[in-house]
Amino acid sequence: MTLAPSSRNGQAVWSDTQLLYALEEVVETELNRHLGVAKEWMPHEYVPWSDGRNFDGVMGGEAWAPDQSKVSDVGRIALVVNLLTEDNLPSYHHEIATLFGRDGAWGTWVHRWTAEEGRHGIVMRDYLLTSRAVDPVQLERFRMAHMGEGFESDNNHSMLHTVAYVAFQELATRISHRNTGHHSGDPVCDRMLARIATDENLHMIFYRNLLSKAFELAPDQTMCAVRDVVVGFRMPGHGMPGFERAAAQIAIGGIYNLRIHHDDVLQPVLRFLKVLQISGLGPDGLKAQEELGLYMGGLDDQATKFDERREALLARRRARAERD
Repeated sequence: MTLAPSSRNGQAVWSDTQLLYALEEVVETELNRHLGVAKEWMPHEYVPWSDGRNFDGVMGGEAWAPDQSKVSDVGRIALVVNLLTEDNLPSYHHEIATLFGRDGAWGTWVHRWTAEEGRHGIVMRDYLLTSRAVDPVQLERFRMAHMGEGFESDNNHSMLHTVAYVAFQELATRISHRNTGHHSGDPVCDRMLARIATDENLHMIFYRNLLSKAFELAPDQTMCAVRDVVVGFRMPGHGMPGFERAAAQIAIGGIYNLRIHHDDVLQPVLRFLKVLQISGLGPDGLKAQEELGLYMGGLDDQATKFDERREALLARRRARAERD
């Protein structure tokens, strides 16, 4: 096939197929780097099996009650959201395998990523059930409802948009897991989620480096994809039952909110890639770069207002608790 891009208004225009071929060597390099630094780990080693006992039902054990959980209230909410997100791995695999393919370095990465992500759901569910951190009946009903709805990415129309999205999303997931561990109140949970977060960070680096090469090959198209993804960003679990209420509680609890999204997810990737400093763009790329800069400024303002409202709410809660 022809690897050379077509031209429009003096700017190169790459098809998804051309970019897949052009980036194959970079994918192979990044895959080899990933395999060289990724550490093997065993999910069962992070689960407190000795704490486990039978639940009620066919085993005739003890029914779950909230006071059995060692995890904080906001920790329980975040853990359920995080696990339900991991549960949709079959859909995520289908999405990226369809876009990236199942052959060559792309296919090897798709399967490796899927295998590593699979560990996360395994260890989280085993921990939650063994430690009785959450209601197992509600968790399973949520899982069935969430997976029954399926998952369709906002970016499955474009390989570039998908690469841009996962560069940010993997970091967002890492931050969410890490902060959930910090706020869980259980050192065992914190250690488990720290291990998961290490994987997510390596996944982010893979996609971030791939996005960097895409900027070299197709700067205008990549800039437009990054703008679209940043402006329309949604976490992959947005369709799960009760997500909006859970997200609000997670935001107030300091696990993931606008300030964290701006400062710890968007800014690090944009800054590393020097997205707002890239020169030599065509009209479309310049427009997208300007719009991205304006959006980030507006998001920072929104985050500041959120911080003020959050602090006022927390102050009222503290005062009420002191009165009680």
